[in-house]
Amino acid sequence: MAYSAEVIRRARARLDSAKNDRDSQNSQRLAAAYRQVPRLLEIDRQLRQSMAVAVQAAFSKGADVEAMVAQAKAENLSLQAERKALIAENFQPGYLDEAPICSRCGGSGYIGSTMCQCLNALCLEELKKELSTLSGVEESFDQFRLDYYPQENNIRLLMERVYLTCRRYAENFSEKSGNLLFSGDTGLGKTFLSACIARAVAERGYSVVYESAGHLFSRLERAKFDGDADARRESEKYNDCDLLIIDDLGTEMPGQFTTAALYTLINDRILRGKSTIISTNLNTEDLSYRYNSQITSRLRGNFQRLAFLGEDIRLKKNQISGKEKIWQTNFTP
Repeated sequence: MAYSAEVIRRARARLDSAKNDRDSQNSQRLAAAYRQVPRLLEIDRQLRQSMAVAVQAAFSKGADVEAMVAQAKAENLSLQAERKALIAENFQPGYLDEAPICSRCGGSGYIGSTMCQCLNALCLEELKKELSTLSGVEESFDQFRLDYYPQENNIRLLMERVYLTCRRYAENFSEKSGNLLFSGDTGLGKTFLSACIARAVAERGYSVVYESAGHLFSRLERAKFDGDADARRESEKYNDCDLLIIDDLGTEMPGQFTTAALYTLINDRILRGKSTIISTNLNTEDLSYRYNSQITSRLRGNFQRLAFLGEDIRLKKNQISGKEKIWQTNFTP
């Protein structure tokens, strides 16, 4: 699962903070135990000294190293037994166990070169926070309202099919889910449903990157031309994530770089079998005019197009809200 460098950084910071808190808690408990049972402090000092004696013996010339190590070992075992008895007598079981924040990785976040479950869980939480910030609110499929779409010309029926397609896509998402192209006028639910998919797919443990087209191409441009190492690392997430969602394609500044970067990104993800969702206000003809034939060919041949129909939902919500305010003003109990 590929997370962005920023998501991993925030997750690592949380893990380090939790590890420091645990270490501090362990230190406080040990200090309290020393105050309650001073003999424990003496034992721990003697244990450290016995280890130092054993190490010194190993480097001493002419000394009976084997005998000195054996004596240090015997003293060590005796001290450990006394320590164990004192702890059992004075404290609850496990009180002085210096358990790490994670039993699998010890709090490092990695087992070898593999990300541990503890860090992966924190990365997933940070990804969900990022998606909520980008999309504005915590959208879910259950909040989608078909009654905002008119019944004329079967628009509500068609939008129900769009909704069900999006929901099935999210619920059954895998590396082979393929690509979706949302097209339609402003305010018809493209961003809402793409955010619903992003949240649902992320909650199933996949890496999701949700980015507006303008922001995406701006970052890619900085990574290429400004020598910005952070931007280069951050831009890698666009290629590596399980699901890339590009919102509002067509609102970015046009230019040769944008066209080339879009083609490279789409083509690379297609070749690697990575899933992509693109939403745009442009129709097929507008896409052909704005972008080159290579891009439109990929969009037509490798994306399932979902047409969003109806009237601007935001305006409808405002109208409904306005009517409710008028009714509340005129209503006299």
